[in-house]
Amino acid sequence: MNLLAKTGDNLRFPALFSGFFDEDTWSKPLWNGWRANVPAANVLETDNEFKIELAAPGMEKKDFHVNIENGALCISSEKEMELNDEQEDYTRKEFSFSSFSRSFLLPDSVNDDKVKATYKDGVLSITLPKKEEAKKLPKKEIKIA
Repeated sequence: MNLLAKTGDNLRFPALFSGFFDEDTWSKPLWNGWRANVPAANVLETDNEFKIELAAPGMEKKDFHVNIENGALCISSEKEMELNDEQEDYTRKEFSFSSFSRSFLLPDSVNDDKVKATYKDGVLSITLPKKEEAKKLPKKEIKIA
C-alpha cells in the first residue's frame, strides 16, 4: 500500500486511492486500449488576473464550450471526425468522437463579468480579471514625522 507523507514531520497516512497520485493515471489505457484525453493546463496568477491555458492542438474554437456556473469555470469540448474513402473496388468509412470536460473552482476575487477566452495555435487561453478590491495595491511609503 502506498503512503502519503504529511509535510513537515514523519507522520504518514494510508492513501485512500492507492496508486492514484503516484502514477500518470491519465496517460494509461483505461480499457481495451482507450485513453483519457484531458488536455494539460497551466494556471498563472498575476497582481491583476488569473490566466488558464489548455493545450488542445488540432481543434477549432467552435469545438469549445466555456462557462461559469456556481463559482466554477467549466471548459468542455466535443469533436466528431469522419473519414470517407471511396475507391473503385472498396469503400471505407471511419469516424471518431472525442470529448473532455475540466472544471476549476474560482476564488471570490474573480470578476465574472470580464472573463475572456481566445484560441490560437492550439492553446485555449482564458483570462480571469480580479475585482478591483482584490488587486494588489502598490507599496506606499509613510513619512515619519
